[in-house]
Amino acid sequence: MAVTEITLDSILTTKYQTGTTPAGGPETRKKSLNYVKPTATSQDIYDVAAALSSLSQYPLLNVVLGKNWELINE
Repeated sequence: MAVTEITLDSILTTKYQTGTTPAGGPETRKKSLNYVKPTATSQDIYDVAAALSSLSQYPLLNVVLGKNWELINE
């Protein structure tokens, strides 16, 4: 039996450094964008995250894309 995967939705999460802690470590915040189009390429998604982060006053630390699938045993 083969398992088929169906892409449901994706979540784009960006992490920003908003300052420093009293101990000197980075203080970070995350922002998420839900319902990313499943047909979007990784490059396009990163480019959008970079463009949106250019509107922020804080530096972008990383970009994470989480995908959800439904697995069907056929």
